[in-house]
Amino acid sequence: MKAVPIVTALLLLWLAVAAAPAQTKINFDKDKTGAPPAHFTTALTGQGKPGVWIVMADSGQGKVLAQTDADATGYRFPLCVYEKLSVKNADLSVKFKTVSGDKDQVAGLLWRYRDKDNYYLVRANALENNVVLYKMQNGKREALPLKGESNSYGKKAKVAAGQWHTLRVVVTDNLFAVYLNDTKLYDVEDATFPEAGKIGVWTKADSVTYFDDLEVKRSESGR
Repeated sequence: MKAVPIVTALLLLWLAVAAAPAQTKINFDKDKTGAPPAHFTTALTGQGKPGVWIVMADSGQGKVLAQTDADATGYRFPLCVYEKLSVKNADLSVKFKTVSGDKDQVAGLLWRYRDKDNYYLVRANALENNVVLYKMQNGKREALPLKGESNSYGKKAKVAAGQWHTLRVVVTDNLFAVYLNDTKLYDVEDATFPEAGKIGVWTKADSVTYFDDLEVKRSESGR
């Protein structure tokens, strides 16, 4: 008799997963200006002040999500995590614009988020003009080597400050394909965090950065 509730629970779980939308696009047009965005939580990896994440109006883009606190603590990583979705495999992208920062001007996209100290991220830096993929494990950030290449610290790419760009990663099991503005840069392979997790956005140090159109396209294996 105990098998019936177990089977029922498994069926309900399967139905919930099957009903999850194949594509989700998150923008901030319906959020209140000057307030935190709905369905997101904020956290901080490292030290320094927590990030200040609010919805702002941006000319030409409408309402956007902005991280506005410019605390220049070096090992400071404010992040904003979307709470309504957990995915394993997906095509993830976000639009971003770096606004200011003397130490850093970065925008990051994170996935397979477990907690504030454990997740993957890829970030673009407008001061260094490069795009690097990291794992954050137990609060320690490590750049991951590129698959089939000798480089272990991302790749150079033009990231113009004050302009909108699109950062994208296609996640397929342990393989991550990284793109900037529709141009593929490289692949990374890593198995540290194999399970599904949340997604979100990320900054570093004194970066003031705007984000918009966080998009998720689930793959079949991601269900």
